[in-house]
Amino acid sequence: MSKSLLVLSGGHPYEAEPFEQLIHSLGDWDVTHLVHPEAEEAVGEGAAKDADALLFYDMGGYIFADDWVTSRPPSEAYRRAIIDRFASGRGAVAMHHALAGWADWPEWHDMLGGRFLYTPGKVRGAPSPDSGYRHDVDYTAQVVADHPVTAGLPAEFPMCDELYLAHVFEDDVTPLIRSSHTFTRDNFYSATLAISGTLYSNEGWEHPDGSNLVAWHKQVGAAPLVYLQFGDTPETYANPHMRKALSNALHFIAGETP
Repeated sequence: MSKSLLVLSGGHPYEAEPFEQLIHSLGDWDVTHLVHPEAEEAVGEGAAKDADALLFYDMGGYIFADDWVTSRPPSEAYRRAIIDRFASGRGAVAMHHALAGWADWPEWHDMLGGRFLYTPGKVRGAPSPDSGYRHDVDYTAQVVADHPVTAGLPAEFPMCDELYLAHVFEDDVTPLIRSSHTFTRDNFYSATLAISGTLYSNEGWEHPDGSNLVAWHKQVGAAPLVYLQFGDTPETYANPHMRKALSNALHFIAGETP
């Protein structure tokens, strides 16, 4: 009997057909795919409560307009539904731009184990510059833990993907995979400059060196959460090692060891 997988997306552009192919390539799952804003309402009404696995490929809470971005917190019903799911012991996997979602819900980022900032703000009470991004980075992914999520992966494998220079709360997580890329200001572009109309620039932007961690596991109360930084393009979706890691992660958080 197949298990149920609920996928949440929306709030950030992606290529829909290749992504659909990805989420239906991960094993014998009964897949339900919900897109924001309908996804937020459905989860608030209980859609995530009984799903065996939950995949966040969304970036909720933003409105991009007039070369700027505004944000809002999730509905109380959505917030309560996610917290209650983790409290019940049911886990989740989060991918890629989920690290930037729900900017006005700090608890979300504590659950994820990191945070991407589109504009300068505060992270855990400390001032922080906006985060950095870099598309189409060719790098070597390096497995750093013997873990169900990394089972069957080679010690190193090639990736081409967008990377982030963002906050990773390494003290709170179990590292799984690191990137060979160098996570310094000179190798990334400013997110704030991008949304204000100047793409691919770091002029006048400063950011401290960041973590090269691109996959981790952490506990959220009684439940497991896995974050995979992979996931920007169809090329990434098609990478067999990325698919293996994602499939492993979903089975792991659903209580199955690959």
